Amino acid sequence: MISMHIKRRLQAGAREFTLDIAIESAAPRIALFGPSGSGKTLTVQAIAGLLRPDSGYIQVNGVTLYSSEQGVFLAPQARHLAYLQQNYGLFPHLNVAQNIGFGLKKGWLNPRRNALPEAARRWIEAFELEAILGSYPAEISGGQKQRVALARALAVEPRMVLLDEPLAALDSTLRQKMRGELAALQARLNIPTILITHDPADVVALADHVYQIENGRIVANCSPQQLFPSGRAAPGITQDALKIA
Repeated sequence: MISMHIKRRLQAGAREFTLDIAIESAAPRIALFGPSGSGKTLTVQAIAGLLRPDSGYIQVNGVTLYSSEQGVFLAPQARHLAYLQQNYGLFPHLNVAQNIGFGLKKGWLNPRRNALPEAARRWIEAFELEAILGSYPAEISGGQKQRVALARALAVEPRMVLLDEPLAALDSTLRQKMRGELAALQARLNIPTILITHDPADVVALADHVYQIENGRIVANCSPQQLFPSGRAAPGITQDALKIA
C-alpha cells in the first residue's frame, strides 16, 4: 500500500520542471509509465529518500517516510526499501557473493559459503547463482547482473521493491526472458513493487495498476488493460504470464 502526494520544483539553468505526483494504491504491482524526462525516476527517488520534496507526504504500508507537515524525512537506509537502478549498481571490486551480502553484515567482504547469511543463501539458490559466486560483475552477463542485483535487493527483506527500468539495458531476446522471470518472481513474493518503464510490454506483464506520467504529472491512473486495451505485450510473453499480471 502506498499513499503519496508530493511537489518538488527543480531548475537547471533556464529550464524549470515541477513534479506534482499523487499516488494512492493498494495494488501489489504498480508501474510508472511514460517517456524519458517525465518524472518517473524523480518520483521513485522521492520514495527511496534520495530526493526531498518541497511539500507533501509519502506513506508505505502505513509507515510515514516523509511528511512536510509533520517534519518527517526518514533517511534512505531507515526506509527499508530496495531500489534497483537501471545500471544495477553492483560494486565492481566485490564478487557476486560479496555484492549480495553487502547490506546484511558490516565488513562482510570475504565470506565462505557456510558464512553466507541465510537471507543471502535463499536468493542465491532461487536465482541459481551458486556457480558465479566468486565472479566479479565485469565477468558475468547482463541477465546474471540483474539476478545478482535482485538477490541483493531482496536479501534485506524490504517493505517494497523499486525497479528503475530493470530490463532496458538487455537485448530484445534476453528482455523477453527476464520479463517472464520477473513476472514469475513477483507472483511468488509477498513484497509490493513499483516499476519504472517506458515499455508497454512491461506494464502489461509486470503491473496490476499503472500511473502514466507526463511532464511531472499523472495523466492516467488505471489498469494495464485499460491503458493498453489491445494487450500490447512483446513477443515471447506467454498467456500464463499475462494471467499473472
